[in-house]
Amino acid sequence: MQQPRFIKLSRRTLHTCPQTSVSTSSSRCASSRHAWTRATSNSSPATEARHKTGYLFHELYFWHEPGPWGNLKQYVQPTRHPEHAETKRRLHNLVSVSGLLDQLQVLKPRPAAGSELLRAHTPEYVHAVQAMSADDSKAVHCIGDESHFMPGGYDLAALAAGGAITATESVLDGRVRNAYALCRPPGHHAEPAMGGGYCLFNNVAIAALHALEQHQLERVAIVDFDVHHGNGTQAMFVEDPRVLFISVHQAGNYPLFSGENGDADTSIGRGLGSGTTINVPLPPGSGSGAYRAVFDRVVGPALDMFEPQLVLVSAGFDASYMDPLGQMMLGSEDYRYFTTALQEHAAASSHCQGRIVAVHEGGYSEQYVPFCGLAVIEQLAGLRTKVQDPYWDDVANFAYQELQPHQDACIQAAEQNLEALRQAVLCRARQPGGSSSKLKQQQQQPAASSSSSSSSSSALEVVAAAAGVLGAKDMQADREAGQGALSGC
Repeated sequence: MQQPRFIKLSRRTLHTCPQTSVSTSSSRCASSRHAWTRATSNSSPATEARHKTGYLFHELYFWHEPGPWGNLKQYVQPTRHPEHAETKRRLHNLVSVSGLLDQLQVLKPRPAAGSELLRAHTPEYVHAVQAMSADDSKAVHCIGDESHFMPGGYDLAALAAGGAITATESVLDGRVRNAYALCRPPGHHAEPAMGGGYCLFNNVAIAALHALEQHQLERVAIVDFDVHHGNGTQAMFVEDPRVLFISVHQAGNYPLFSGENGDADTSIGRGLGSGTTINVPLPPGSGSGAYRAVFDRVVGPALDMFEPQLVLVSAGFDASYMDPLGQMMLGSEDYRYFTTALQEHAAASSHCQGRIVAVHEGGYSEQYVPFCGLAVIEQLAGLRTKVQDPYWDDVANFAYQELQPHQDACIQAAEQNLEALRQAVLCRARQPGGSSSKLKQQQQQPAASSSSSSSSSSALEVVAAAAGVLGAKDMQADREAGQGALSGC
């Protein structure tokens, strides 16, 4: 096989495609140049790694099995589940055969400890997932809305959450400059007490809380460009001023009407978190023009205002034009554009210093997810392989790729929410210790109803007890030690 060629990219090396006024990478025209060079030979491995992009994956991520998709009673013939392993496996394969994998710092995940899961999820929910996972009397379990998993699924979900933590730690510790975590199962629909949308544990939220509490960061931004609203992540941080959550998604998709700007209570956050939630629901059919306008006019200014010390990305590729669960028109170069925009804002901030961790979420076209994911990882690494997206020219020439008036109206509505963020930032600057210290004081106050709530069993506790597989002491020990079937991975 011919040795892969690489091109070192400068920041946002884009040119304009005359047919569509959509930017594409100029390195496509220069793919024959060999301008990439390895670090100097006298660099130590540790020094060289610090300048690399981390890439985290595990073979066991591909072993998660949500079971078949269908309903015989409704005459829906069973078929392969949309969240099957092949989309992620094919992305990993393309990263490998392109030669890019050799230029990345491969990171090894470890399972999240129970205490790390409990930062984001309730004890009852974690217990229930663990107990159902240990019950092998059923081939497939389900907890929440469309969250199916086979026996042992707890361990795989804990490994996914631990992967997001590992990638985040590697960036914060300076072992790599940024990172991509190819985790599975996904996480952004998982709420504190319930799974949903193929998600068990909220990987990106768990990583954010780890950065805040373990590494003592004060501000973290989460940018979610999955086609579905990150309802679980929003639920985690809607009242938390330490986290800026931005979701760019298709309006009216799953969860239905979630992330719409009509609900002021959640569209901008509430309580101490007022102003730190921004939702951008775009109409079906939105493409390059609309999405790029969102990043230029909403995402970028919000990051500049908030000044995060770390940017986490919920990287879903189901807004691509081939995806069966979305009705958007994005191509791989659009995802490269998003990544470039995030890099520029992160690098320009003295607080963030370029720290970005992308965590894989959705994307269900096994044919096109690999090209979209590769574009993101290439851009994080500042390299271009010889791989060219064979579908991009078609995507770029679709009609209505330019920003349309009805799409612009949605973006203008989201722009108005920037004022709430500006007020939140001003409030933070005026207060000694900031609103984060107030949040800590609030969290330390015991809830008035704690005694009564602890005496009653929730539905999830009943599920866990009915499973009868793990005793309370065993589950407590497992949560604290973070041990499971994958403890040796």
